[in-house]
Amino acid sequence: MKFLHDSWVIFKRSIILSAQNPLWIAIGLLQPILYLSLFGPLLTRMASVPGFPPGDAWRVFVPGLLVQLGIFGGAFVGFVIIAEWRNGVIDRQMVSPASRAALITGRVLRDVVVLLVQTIILITAAIAFGLRVPIEALLLGVVLVMLLGASFSALSYAAGLALKSEDAFAPMVNTFALPVLLLSGILLPMTLAPRWLQIASDFNPFKHMVEALRAVFRSEYFSFTVALGFGLALGLVILSAWVGTRVFGNQTK
Repeated sequence: MKFLHDSWVIFKRSIILSAQNPLWIAIGLLQPILYLSLFGPLLTRMASVPGFPPGDAWRVFVPGLLVQLGIFGGAFVGFVIIAEWRNGVIDRQMVSPASRAALITGRVLRDVVVLLVQTIILITAAIAFGLRVPIEALLLGVVLVMLLGASFSALSYAAGLALKSEDAFAPMVNTFALPVLLLSGILLPMTLAPRWLQIASDFNPFKHMVEALRAVFRSEYFSFTVALGFGLALGLVILSAWVGTRVFGNQTK
């Protein structure tokens, strides 16, 4: 009960701060919306290209955008924790009786709520552009985005608190972002890539998550592809929760 209470207190504080500055929420949604409106129509002409996955272009493109939103929606929150550490917020919380796990859980829950709002807006825009999938496929898409958002939020907080420097954190995020974006098939399916690049992308777990969501949008709910993608996402949540809690706990030493 103490953990739940402490998590709620941290969540409430974080959500109030977010509500006072909603601009960054809109900025976080701007990139996928731009991709949707500017890049998406180009893919409709590529649907007949050999190697393009089955289904219309929107069922291929929108799952990638949802995965992108889940990853990058949580990847940059480490900047917030660095600012809080510099302003003494973290030190004051560490000397409080609050659960160390709750200090990160409450923050991650805030990020998940914000990401949920962004996901609903993105899906609504995609439907306006022409996406047509069953409601259960959309719900599974939301679940995957929430899992990714929670994972990367926890990892980003852990990295920010460990590095304590924007100068170190920013290059780390950018170095991670490029291979993930290119080798996960978010923008273009990897089936269009050369064989050697397809093999390289097989070692990228996020490619399998993108493929899982595309399979869900084709109503292939019980395929191995879906099980693998969602299994990797769930495993990432568990790993990131352990890493984040450990880093927060080590701040007292």
